[in-house]
Amino acid sequence: MNLIKTVLEAQGRSQAWLAKNISKSYVVTTNYCNNKTQPSISTLKKIADALQVDIRELIVPTKSGAQKQEVKIKSVVYS
Repeated sequence: MNLIKTVLEAQGRSQAWLAKNISKSYVVTTNYCNNKTQPSISTLKKIADALQVDIRELIVPTKSGAQKQEVKIKSVVYS
């Protein structure tokens, strides 16, 4: 499950706007927003970038009763 539609509404943006900004069709984007299909991780990243939010704000926590917690991520350099 994702929260794309919720974030779009909070920002006052439309599904058509999102479709254009992630280079997907309106139908595909609407399916993401209505949780009929889920975007790939790379597409979810594009959505987060377009909406200028952390990718974690677009997904529903998997633990029941999970509370929003600050997550610290270490920088990892791959060579």
